[in-house]
Amino acid sequence: MQGRIYSLVLLAATLGGNLAAQRPPGPPPLHVQVDSTHHRVLITGGPYRVPVSPEMSGMMMDMPAIPVQRFAFPMDGWLQGFRVDLFDDHGHALSHRLVHHLIMVNFSRRQFIYPALERLLGIAEESDTGDVRVPRTIGVPMRAGQELGVYAAWHNDSGPEIPVAYWRIVMYLANPRLRPRPIDVLPAYMDVNIQTNPEENRFNVPPGHFEIGYEFSPPLSGHLLVVTGHLHDYGTLVKLVDAVSGKTLVQVNAKRDSLGRVLSIPRKLLAIRGEGLSLAAGHRYRVVGVFDNPTRDTSYGAMAHMVGLFAPSHYREWPALDSADLYYHRDLVDLLANGATDSVIVGVGVGGPAPERRR
Repeated sequence: MQGRIYSLVLLAATLGGNLAAQRPPGPPPLHVQVDSTHHRVLITGGPYRVPVSPEMSGMMMDMPAIPVQRFAFPMDGWLQGFRVDLFDDHGHALSHRLVHHLIMVNFSRRQFIYPALERLLGIAEESDTGDVRVPRTIGVPMRAGQELGVYAAWHNDSGPEIPVAYWRIVMYLANPRLRPRPIDVLPAYMDVNIQTNPEENRFNVPPGHFEIGYEFSPPLSGHLLVVTGHLHDYGTLVKLVDAVSGKTLVQVNAKRDSLGRVLSIPRKLLAIRGEGLSLAAGHRYRVVGVFDNPTRDTSYGAMAHMVGLFAPSHYREWPALDSADLYYHRDLVDLLANGATDSVIVGVGVGGPAPERRR
């Protein structure tokens, strides 16, 4: 096993060098802006070209992907929400359905269930638009210098080509003078089909009713405070089940059109009254995706997962990243294989210095 892990480290380094030589020039660096007046960090990427996405026989072809673009988080604080804006070179808003997914990864913290890198925030084409906010009493702890990255894939299935597009992530932080300080919460990602490889979570959906699930045990106890989901077309719902009793603990239903296309998935607040949904360390749970394929053809490359915010009973017991874990290395290699670019950090409303290029 140690030999395989060592080989993966070498593979990551080799991929980084070889792919850098073969890959066309990447997008310009991200712009990182600190707005201390309004307690915000703004991350802007672009310009990008968004061609029309080809499709063949009902199977979505490879989507134009934005390589992982890394930056250092500029300040200490608690993340309490975000918004993602898409716009063209004239500043006109673009539809969120142009982005199949846009994900921010935290290279310094692991996930709740899986020993992979934390996915801090993200949107998908079926996500509700607008601000995503949490109560001011909770927040995701952030530290200055944490290495983060953003990766995305476009899905322009309605045309025409968009020659110049940008995205901006607005990250809302708690007022640093807030007392008492926010309760620490962290993202919880639960995929219905991840087994031993974080990149093997796609599956095929045959005609008719179809369910797929993954069983897990949390490494520590706590409470789920809010959940939502991500489903590909023909998905009807994603749910969390007590694997011992078979009881459904929470589910989110997709809003679909008459052809089964997923239009949106709501967010469900679990702690409006009380502490939220209690999860016990070592107990068996199952996350399940449910599909209804009305066609006679198999749908390829589907995905389904539930995401939310988890308040651990003891934050300091959150599992650490394990550099010797094979699963972690597979995740890291995949991110490195997608390349990376530098960022530019800018001060806004703080009298900051001229833009400093980070390397």
